[in-house]
Amino acid sequence: MQLTEVIYNDAVPIDGYGPGFFRVAGQVIEGPALVTLTRASSWGGLDDLPALEALSGQVDVLFLGMGAEIAHAPAPLRQRLEQLNIGVEVMSSPAACRTYNVLASEGRRIAAAVLPV
Repeated sequence: MQLTEVIYNDAVPIDGYGPGFFRVAGQVIEGPALVTLTRASSWGGLDDLPALEALSGQVDVLFLGMGAEIAHAPAPLRQRLEQLNIGVEVMSSPAACRTYNVLASEGRRIAAAVLPV
C-alpha cells in the first residue's frame, strides 16, 4: 500500500477533536466550531443561523456535524441554507471532520459546522 501525505496548501485543516473541543490548525476551540478554508471560530450551535448565512457565496457545501451520532438537522436551518444555495450534508462530527479535511485538501468550496462529541 502506498501512503500519500495530505497537503492543505492554504486551507485550514481540522487537526483533531475530543470531548467538548476541536483543534483546528493548531488552535483549540471549545464547544461548537465553524471551519472554512480560511478560518476557524467558535460557533453558537444550531441556533446560530446568521453565522451560517454569512457563508453564502463562499461555500457550495456545508458539512454539519451533529456530535457523536448522526441526527437530523432542524428543518428551518436546512431550508434557509438551501435557499442560499448552500448544500447541507448532515453526519456525525467525526465524519464531518474527516470529510472536510479530504475536500479541503482538494481546494473545494466547503465549510464544516460541527458540534462537539
